[in-house]
Parts: sequence; C-alpha cells; structure tokens
Amino acid sequence: MMLPLFMRIGGPQILLIVLVVILLFGGRKIPELMKGLGKGMKSFKDALNGKDEEPASKTTDTTEEKETEK
Repeated sequence: MMLPLFMRIGGPQILLIVLVVILLFGGRKIPELMKGLGKGMKSFKDALNGKDEEPASKTTDTTEEKETEK
C-alpha cells in the first residue's frame, strides 16, 4: 500500500524545509509571510462558513464618503 508523500515526511525533512525557507526569505520576512498566510486562511474559512465582510465595509465606506462630501 502506497502512502501519500506528506505522510512520509519526518523530523529531518521538516528541518530541511524550514532551513530552506529561512535561507530563501530571511528571518525578517518570515513573520510577514506567516501573518499573510493566517489572514488568507481566516478569510477562506469565513467564506466556507458563509460569513461575508463586504456588506459591512461597503456601508462604512459610503458613510465616510458622504461625510467628506459635506
């Protein structure tokens, strides 16, 4: 029986992947990448659950625009 590739990854392979990521992106860029990944995952989960942020932000934007026009 063949196991998928991700099932066969052990400690040394994960360590190698982490080292390659650090070498490619540098230590300062990694927190920004993880923050972006987290936001993307959160918005994906919200979309799956049916939560939609656009109507609330659109009403806020139009209210702010009307106040600036006055």
